[in-house]
Amino acid sequence: MLVDSVPEQRAEPVAAPPARRAVRAVGLLASLGVLAVVAVASIAVGAKELSVAQVWHGLFASSGTYGDVVVDERLARTLLGLLAGAALGLAGAVLQALTRNPLADPGLLGINAGASAAIVTAITFFGVTSLSGYVWFAFLGAAAVGALVWFLGGSRGATPVRLALAGTAISAALYGYLQAVMITNGAALAKMRFWTVGSLSSATDTTIEQVLPFLVAGMVLALALARPLNAMEMGDDTARALGAHLNRTRALSMLAATVLCGAATAACGPIVFVGLMVPHVVRSFTGPDLRWILPYAAVLSPVLLLGSDVIGRVVARPSEVQVGIITAIIGGPVFIFLVRRRRTAQL
Repeated sequence: MLVDSVPEQRAEPVAAPPARRAVRAVGLLASLGVLAVVAVASIAVGAKELSVAQVWHGLFASSGTYGDVVVDERLARTLLGLLAGAALGLAGAVLQALTRNPLADPGLLGINAGASAAIVTAITFFGVTSLSGYVWFAFLGAAAVGALVWFLGGSRGATPVRLALAGTAISAALYGYLQAVMITNGAALAKMRFWTVGSLSSATDTTIEQVLPFLVAGMVLALALARPLNAMEMGDDTARALGAHLNRTRALSMLAATVLCGAATAACGPIVFVGLMVPHVVRSFTGPDLRWILPYAAVLSPVLLLGSDVIGRVVARPSEVQVGIITAIIGGPVFIFLVRRRRTAQL
């Protein structure tokens, strides 16, 4: 997806009146309440039907059938969904601000492609078979592509258009490599077929522990970039006049998006549309101020991810549909609607 060739000039996010700030704060608290409800549903509902009493018992049972299902599977799955959803939402919001394209997503800069190509390489050439091994290869692949996009985009002279074009070109090359390896290697195809769909079903405590430091660091960095990204939304000249450090902000934004999306993709696979839809929808009622967009995206993106995961568990019992498929089914029509609305607004 290409960005507009001419950056859109936007008005500076001015301080909202107290009444509007209060409404936003109440809305954020309400969003946290919705997230809590969805998280409880993620623990209570699954492909295996359990009563409320059984779920409650399983939460505090150190062993046994209920404890294995609730604690070892659903609780870890829910925690990973919370972390990965927040990461994808923040990464999407940061990239949309960085590229000045409200329809940008974490795949725009090739991060998903880098993680996927690294997984295929690990399986085919290094014999990696465990999820814990996938995590590190995927994260390194995402980080390497993020650095390469920054270099090809001009590094200190990078612009939104250059970054997007570099990411698109690298993605195309890496997906070609990925398809070539999988076609010629049956083992890689069998293992990648599940991972590339995007799933929370393989979540474990070990996986969460491995990606947690990266996710926390990326979230803190993304939230700290709200003010300088607000300045850059008005254009480079205005941002410089306001004292913003453009190169530093772009570099840190790339770093935050790469860390967040790379870690989430490593743990769950490339889950699409979460980083695109939620920040775009949030912007429609918060306005352009990233000081509100980022917290809302961090809260509502896990709502979408965990809600989709719950739907996937119940629509095909006793089997389940992976969360990446559900988000794609939901995201496709929503994306078409957003594109049509954006085109209509420009006419």
